[in-house]
Amino acid sequence: MSESATRRLVIVESPAKAKTIAGYLGPGYEVEASVGHIRDLPTPSEMPADMKKGPYGRFAVDVDNGFDPYYVVDTDKKKKVAELKRALKDADELLLATDEDREGEAIAWHLLQVLKPKVPVKRMVFHEITKEAIQRAARETRDLDQSLVDAQETRRILDRLYGYEVSPVLWRKVRQGLSAGRVQSVATRLVVERERERMAFRAASYWDVTGRFDAAGESFTARLTALDGTRIASGRDFGDDGQLKSAVTHLDEAGARAVAQAVADTTATVAEVSEKPYSRRPSAPFTTSTLQQEASRKLRLSSRNAMRVAQRLYENGYITYMRTDSTTLSESALTAARSQARDMYGEEYVPSAPRRYEKKAANAQEAHEAIRPAGDTFRTPAQVAGELRGEDFAMYELIWKRTVASQMADAKGSTASVKLSVPTSGAEVGGTATRTAEFSASGTVITFRGFLAAYEEGRDDDERAAAQLREEDRRLPKLTKGGSLDVADAEANGHETTPPARYTEATLVKAMEELGIGRPSTYAATVATIQDRGYVGTRGNALVPHWLAFAVTRLLEEHFPSLVDYRFTASMEADLDAIARGDAQRVDWLRRFYFGDGDESREGLRHLVENLGDIDAREISTVRLGDNMVVRVGRYGPYVQEEVPAGVDPQTGEVSDDVEPKEARRASITDDIAPDEMTPEKARELLEQASDDGRVLGTNPETGREVVAKAGRYGPYVTEVLTDAEAELKGKNKVKPRTGSLFKSMDLATIELDTALKLLSLPRVVGTDAEGVEITAQNGRYGPYLKKGTDSRSLASEEQIFDITLDEALAIYAQPKQRGRAAAKPPLAELGEDPVSGRLVVVKDGRFGPYVTDGETNATLKRDDDPETITAERGYELLAEKRAKGPTTRKKTAKKSTTKKATTKKATTKKATAKKATATKTGAKKTTKTTTTTKA
Repeated sequence: MSESATRRLVIVESPAKAKTIAGYLGPGYEVEASVGHIRDLPTPSEMPADMKKGPYGRFAVDVDNGFDPYYVVDTDKKKKVAELKRALKDADELLLATDEDREGEAIAWHLLQVLKPKVPVKRMVFHEITKEAIQRAARETRDLDQSLVDAQETRRILDRLYGYEVSPVLWRKVRQGLSAGRVQSVATRLVVERERERMAFRAASYWDVTGRFDAAGESFTARLTALDGTRIASGRDFGDDGQLKSAVTHLDEAGARAVAQAVADTTATVAEVSEKPYSRRPSAPFTTSTLQQEASRKLRLSSRNAMRVAQRLYENGYITYMRTDSTTLSESALTAARSQARDMYGEEYVPSAPRRYEKKAANAQEAHEAIRPAGDTFRTPAQVAGELRGEDFAMYELIWKRTVASQMADAKGSTASVKLSVPTSGAEVGGTATRTAEFSASGTVITFRGFLAAYEEGRDDDERAAAQLREEDRRLPKLTKGGSLDVADAEANGHETTPPARYTEATLVKAMEELGIGRPSTYAATVATIQDRGYVGTRGNALVPHWLAFAVTRLLEEHFPSLVDYRFTASMEADLDAIARGDAQRVDWLRRFYFGDGDESREGLRHLVENLGDIDAREISTVRLGDNMVVRVGRYGPYVQEEVPAGVDPQTGEVSDDVEPKEARRASITDDIAPDEMTPEKARELLEQASDDGRVLGTNPETGREVVAKAGRYGPYVTEVLTDAEAELKGKNKVKPRTGSLFKSMDLATIELDTALKLLSLPRVVGTDAEGVEITAQNGRYGPYLKKGTDSRSLASEEQIFDITLDEALAIYAQPKQRGRAAAKPPLAELGEDPVSGRLVVVKDGRFGPYVTDGETNATLKRDDDPETITAERGYELLAEKRAKGPTTRKKTAKKSTTKKATTKKATTKKATAKKATATKTGAKKTTKTTTTTKA
């Protein structure tokens, strides 16, 4: 058969990739998509009845016989497998073209196992989807890399053993339905440990002095740095306990004001002047981790959304493979980047030799090139602007800029520093008279922008980065040592130390990469998983652990310390890398992990689970705040409780046999209270609000019942108190007290009876329409709304429930129904006409926070923009930036279900003796197969 007549079947993962590749390969090739994985380890409940009782019944892995996995074709992939088999019948050759990483290699192996081809099989690999790359990959094929497959299969079996052994312990001791994971549990611990640091943090106050100095008509500011040769304390000199950790002068308000008053209107002497060259190198091209970090800072994309956009760009041929921990660029990419930098910025902006970056990760092993624009020549953002919009365009532009900038010249400049000596005339600081104050200032002037002309890396929000930003590009006047300067004025400034910043998605990914936890393909999934499963929430961009995460992390730290140890987790990643290189054997490694070493130098997972001892579930779920206040994670959520030992007088603290035991008070904790805000004082406040009787507001004149205000699990509310006779009624005669949740604008401590009665009267009847159908106004889970029969319409605010008239309600119903959108809110401010569009620009409050809009373009306010004080110029600037990026589209991501089937728990809690008994049946069970199940 001639080469041209050969029919080749190419299998890739995604339909989008298949469509693009088919256009590049042309006739003679049929390109199909497997749509990801086609099979996986089943849960015990999904296994055939006879398999459940055998050695595979517990994990779908026979741990006693070489950790042999039992795979099942996914139910929703049976049709796809049948289609691939039909396509294979007419093919003369099979090309497995899945991604060239461990997961892609494993998908190719699974396809090989299930399809069982009788024609030659080749592995086709590429890192970008361009015509040249695809055609070259079709010519230059290789064999399947079994070492990569072994590494991925080891990871899959490892995760199954970890989850199925540890998760049941969490079910029994913390809460049903929880999950543990090799990487997710460690990532959760990182977030919890940061919150613990914030909870233990004690703020310290300190003062400094800022002086303004005149030098030949030019003025600049400098900060007090020393008194009589001893350095002044700054924020870095205090520990998290609020105590000084250095031998420095701690300036208080009185001392700072005394120094400021003493130096004002005096003459300063230039004690020291220095100037040194400034040079700054460009950042390396993007890896998966750095791309997620920068997409968070500059595009406000979550890790999951950043990878979703990057995946789309890769599959459509715009960028190279987006899961990589390598910073290497190919020779053709180096040439392309240098050529574009030279053409766009000039010869002087390109160094004489290409820049080559060392791999940031010690075990970099995924795709072997950094993330960059696809092709041997790069398309500029202007060239793809007609094809890409919104997030896709912004992401491509970000990658293009970073790649080109990585091959550009250093930014050059100079940094000048000056120290000034100012007499203090004996100003007293801490009871001691001072003689001389030292002020310091520095500034950096960029004389050649170099790579900064194309791109500058974003910064995480912290005090040091902000100080560096203020210092850069600040020009100081020309000064000479010994010269005199007039002190125009001086001002004392108070400061307070701040707790360690919470992780954001970007900084958590950065921390995981630095610790060697996880891999490029798992970062985004891990960050998403700990949020989807209820361990971590968000406040703005910050990741805030829920109390549930504290309980789970404590249990793992105390009873499975190695499994959440950062170094041990990183060493597992290194071991998987060794398997991928062929330097270690899969079965040997799994045996050591699960059964331990023969000399007991390292306990195996099975031994850890079987020898847990007694676990005090109540203590594990307790976080002590101090002053007898504790937080506990209960079946229905977290709550605060006061602990008073028996025989202790709660008023005096004295121990006496005559004191009756005090019944422990408790109050639910709502999600709006972060763990570091739960102080003993806050706990006591919640207990007072949630006392059994509540705060009595008065009597409902209609029913004669007492009305009280309480704090409940779902927030503050008001309710009626039933009489003793009413409370005793049962069955059909049972009386249910009326209740009403407080509006967001209401305060539990100040709500009055009249307002409470209005809440209890809801839903409010607004009136009837022309057909006599009743219209009511009420509050619901998703906010205030009108209801007419089965037709509901959202209201703009809760207050409208009481105020809206029948005419206004009818006007709302006269409008077409907007599905999935709330009623429009009035603007927060008007800024004037936009100079570009000529439309009125207003500030509005949206679902994702405040934003500016001219009716055509919306731009979210940045972190430092205050919606109440934002200027018109700033509003116009935000809109201009957004127009340059193009419109942004958002998609909702469904949350993963965390519900476990009862049979899973049953299967994963069998005793080791039962497993040994079933191991003898291995031979019989191994022959059990169906058309949709295969055992590797």
